[in-house]
Order: sequence, then C-alpha cells, then structure tokens
Amino acid sequence: MDELDAHVAEGTNSRLGRSHPVFGSPGFLRLWIAQVVSAFGDWIGFLAIIEIARRIGGDQPGSAIALVMLARVLPGFFLASVGGVIVDRVNRKRLLIICDVLRAGVLLVIPFIEKIWGLVLASLILELATSLWGPAKEAIVPNLVPKEQLTAANSLSLIAAYGTFPLAAGAFIGLAKFAEFLGGSSAGQVEWALALDALTFLVAAGLIATLPLVARRREQKKSGSIDLAQGVRELREGWSFIAISPQVRAVLIGLGTGMIGGGMLIPLGAVFNDVVLGAGNAGFGTILVTLGLGVAVGVSALSAVQRRLNKEHTFVASVFGAGICLLFAVSGSNTVLTLAGVFAMGICAGSVYVLGFTLLHEHVEDHLRGRVFSALYTLVRFCLLLSITVGGFLSDGFNWLFDVLFDNEVAVGSWTMALPGVRGALWLASLFMLVASVLAWVSLRAPQKKSS
Repeated sequence: MDELDAHVAEGTNSRLGRSHPVFGSPGFLRLWIAQVVSAFGDWIGFLAIIEIARRIGGDQPGSAIALVMLARVLPGFFLASVGGVIVDRVNRKRLLIICDVLRAGVLLVIPFIEKIWGLVLASLILELATSLWGPAKEAIVPNLVPKEQLTAANSLSLIAAYGTFPLAAGAFIGLAKFAEFLGGSSAGQVEWALALDALTFLVAAGLIATLPLVARRREQKKSGSIDLAQGVRELREGWSFIAISPQVRAVLIGLGTGMIGGGMLIPLGAVFNDVVLGAGNAGFGTILVTLGLGVAVGVSALSAVQRRLNKEHTFVASVFGAGICLLFAVSGSNTVLTLAGVFAMGICAGSVYVLGFTLLHEHVEDHLRGRVFSALYTLVRFCLLLSITVGGFLSDGFNWLFDVLFDNEVAVGSWTMALPGVRGALWLASLFMLVASVLAWVSLRAPQKKSS
C-alpha cells in the first residue's frame, strides 16, 4: 500500500522564513480553506440531521435524536486504534479526498430516508469518514508549515472547526426563508441544507486534491494482500510510543482528564443559570457566548506570543488555570463574576487545545501521527461523552448529599452560601481539571524511556 509521507517540495519550504505568517504556505492555506468550508457545511448538516430525526421519530422524537447522536459518537471508539493504523499506512491525501466524497454522497441520500434506522446508518457512515479525516488532516499539517508556525496553524484550525458554528446556524435559519421564498418547490430547509453540506465537502475535496504533497511508497512494500500481522505490529508500535513519550502522555492526560471536568459545563451550565444565577432564558446562552469569546481571545493571544513561550509549561499552566477559573466562576452567585470566570476559563481552554495539538505535531514523527491523533480524538470524545452523561447524575447526587448534611446551605455568621447539587458537581469538575494539570506535569517530569 502507499504511505503518504506528505513532504512539501524544498523550494516551498525555502520561501518560508520565521518572518512569514502561516498563510505564507500555499498548501496550508488551501487545507485551511478546505477545513473552513467543510466545517461550515458540516454544522449545517448536523442541524439538518437533527431536524430530520425529529420529523421521522414520530411520537418519540427525543429517542430518535438520541439514537442518531449515538451513531455519531460510537464509530470513534471502535475506529480509534485501527483508524490510526489506516491513516499511517495509506496515501493520506487520497484518504482525505475519499472521505469528503463519501460524506457528500451520503448527505445527498439522506433526504430520501424515511426510517430512523436508515438515518442512524447514514450517521454512522458519516462519522466513520470523519473519524478518518480528522487524524489524516492533523498528520499532514507539520509537513505543510514550518515548525515555528505550528501554534499559529493550530489556532487557525480551532477557529475553522468551531468558529464557523454561528455562521452555520445563521445560514440554516436563512435556508428556511429561502425555501419559503421558492414557494412551490418540493425542497425545504432541510433538503437545501444537506445539499449545501454536500457541496462544501466536494469543494473541500477539490482543494485538497491540489495540495503540494508527495506520496512515497514503503521501502518494504508487500504484495497486494493485507498483512494483518504487520497491522498488529503497527498498532502496538503506536501505543508503545504513547506510553514512552512524556509530551504525548501529558497531552492525552491533560486534554482527556480536563475534558471530563470542562465538559460538565455543557449539561450543567443551564441548571446553574436557573438555580443559582436566576438570569432568565438568555442566561445560559450568555454563558456559552462568553466562553466562546474567551477561547477566541486565548487563541489570538497565544498566536501572538507563542515564540516566546515554553509550550510544555504553558500547557500545564493553562489546564490548571482553567480549573481555577471554573472553581471561581461557580463559587459565587453574582452573574458578572461568574461570566468573568467563564471568560477566563475560555482563554485557558483555547490555549490548552492549541498547545496540546502543537506539542503532538512537534514530538510525533510522521509515520506515527495517524495513530497518535486517532487516540487523542477518541480519548477526548469519550471523556466529553462521559462528562455530559454523568453530569446530571452527579448534580442530583450532590443535591441529596448537601440536603442531608447542610440543608442545601452553609452559613458562617451573617454570610451564607446556597449549596444546590449543581454547584457541587461543578466543583468536582474543576477538581478534575486541577488533577489533570498535576498528572500532565508529572508526565512531563518523568524521564523519557527508550523503546527497545
């Protein structure tokens, strides 16, 4: 099989100096535009698929949506290690194009699906392709930009992945107006959304096809048959590298464990807003917007000063800072102070994401990147799902415990603090993030073992 060793021609690299911005690399610029376009469409498609699940779910729309979301989550768990081996063994450029074309084809079929099992199957295929596309994209980034520009590149990738959501949400609403304007057309908002999503994937595939990447065959090329033993050896090699590399261990521990804590803000933020802040219907939305603004500021500031930073120390400090900021945000009952804490948490969270990916790009060799990034994607996905799932149960458990021990309130003289269960759960979430920073710090201090 072909392996994409994804090297940019030397002439391209010679034109990139330290003084050039990351967009000085034509290859990365095309890849980034492809990511922006496909992410924009993917968010629109995500909203459209939820709407279709609600429609065909009958009298159980909630269960239908849950099944579809489960189909979007499960493939990443099963494809983690195997997908990493695939990414490291095949032509990555070709793999990216195939995944985009496959996703476009599936999206064009979805409007004709009338049963929930069909929608679940389509979502499963979409996520399988996405689970391969993400690690493959990350694996080629260090070959498109100079090492000193990796932090800026990862900052832009974060913006492309999540900064397009508000635009996509607005476009999805606009498509409803567009469908109304067409009047007699049989296509509605959802159908136009899926068609637009499919188009974005095809545009992304076209841009990726122009990337200046060079495929190199393996030195020990085998026959056309699949060598399962070699696949197992490569799988073991990837996990062994994760075990012996302090930087990789620190990133996986810091992002994974920290995600368990930080992810709880998603299901519990609305509860905290209602029970503690009493900020009304717009309160939770304000919390999320503030968090997003903090992430944007953190990413921008990090890109500006990244050359003067010790990335490893800053990564650990950012995980620790995110935990402290969340602890501050949920320990009071003043909306302004809570939003200030959430904003600061966003700054730290954005830094954690960008620095974590940059450390992996810098310390993982090309032939191992697919396996390492697949492991990271799966770990983050699992920890986020775990935090979202257990957050509500922890809130109810703490509510019972605080009721038994403190009657849901603690008083010292004239000072009192309400103790609803959601506050205890978010305190625990901040503790998870603090523990994550300590574990990451310990991993970085451990001497690197040499593989046999």
